Amino acid sequence: MADFATDPELFGVYVHWPFCAAKCPYCDFNSHVHRGPFDEAAYVDRYIKEIEHQAQLVPDQVVSSIFFGGGTPSLMDPRSVERIISAINQNWRLTNHVEITLEANPTSVEQDKFQNYRLAGVNRVSLGVQSLRAEPLAALGRLHSVDEAKKALDLARSTFDRFSYDLIYARPHQTLKDWEEELLEALSIADRHISLYQLTIEEGTRYFDLFNAGKLQMPDSDLGAHFYELTQEICEDHGLPAYEISNHAQPGEESRHNLIYWHYGQYAGIGPGAHGRLVVADKRVATSTERMPFKWAERVDEKGAGFVEYEALSRTEQGDEYLLMGLRLKTGIDPNRFEQLAGQPLKSEQIEHLMGIGFIEYLDNGNLRVTDKGFPVLDAVVADLAA
Repeated sequence: MADFATDPELFGVYVHWPFCAAKCPYCDFNSHVHRGPFDEAAYVDRYIKEIEHQAQLVPDQVVSSIFFGGGTPSLMDPRSVERIISAINQNWRLTNHVEITLEANPTSVEQDKFQNYRLAGVNRVSLGVQSLRAEPLAALGRLHSVDEAKKALDLARSTFDRFSYDLIYARPHQTLKDWEEELLEALSIADRHISLYQLTIEEGTRYFDLFNAGKLQMPDSDLGAHFYELTQEICEDHGLPAYEISNHAQPGEESRHNLIYWHYGQYAGIGPGAHGRLVVADKRVATSTERMPFKWAERVDEKGAGFVEYEALSRTEQGDEYLLMGLRLKTGIDPNRFEQLAGQPLKSEQIEHLMGIGFIEYLDNGNLRVTDKGFPVLDAVVADLAA
């Protein structure tokens, strides 16, 4: 894993399936509730066409990771997943140890369906559990029960090589004691990876409207910091230390796909609203596709891909993105790589200032990382270094 984690030349493919059974009030992802007739096979034809188009831009890539995200990819027919994986392999090439992850909601989990995803090539599943308590599940708009979540986790454990699941903490009315009890239970049924996200209020969500209307009370910044510190302490004690600000794993069990993002590797974004970073003719290009599913399909029919953004990044932009992504990791960033991307070194005065207040530190290998003290104000640390 060490070589994998530090190789910036790795290539991944993100596949976005935008449909959900319902829209959660906290979610700002590109997700849509679709009702009525739907020709899934014809829709998947567009994914294959977009894969073919992007493979012409960056041919001869070796794919280390595929990630089906959403939306709710577990609403897909397993045959659709198999077709997309096959198209990726035909247009690029999968490594022998490729990680293929599919996000799933407990309500869309069935034993036969999971077995068929496994047969299609999926070897890792990520379950959107979000809470192991009934009342918060309802408040978060989740459609599954606690019992359904636990059954889905048992099924994931017996079906796939690896699995992870998500929980949200620092929720309205949640106390530190509540979270400690829930997290300890969560870790007792976790595998080797778990994602723990502090609830944030995102513009464009139902929670955003409620918060602005004074109808949703959130923990203040001090309590939020205590939630974060408690989370780190408990996970560390249970052998699942943080390797990224919200992700915890046994050493060697990190999400390989996310490591590609955080180490600023290359990845193709396929499907509505997907983002990518491709190196085309020695230029790093930012891509994004049309967010509305059927407008995306029309654009693919017309142009071969759903791009609404295809722009070469400046060296300054590349350096800023590397900071933004890499400083989320406990292993930090390589200052030499920053200089290669940005065309200039990090500013020594900013480094000295942030080190002086205990927000960043150098590791023995020369990497620069954010300290535990600095992680709660990560955005400010990144802004200071990028200034």
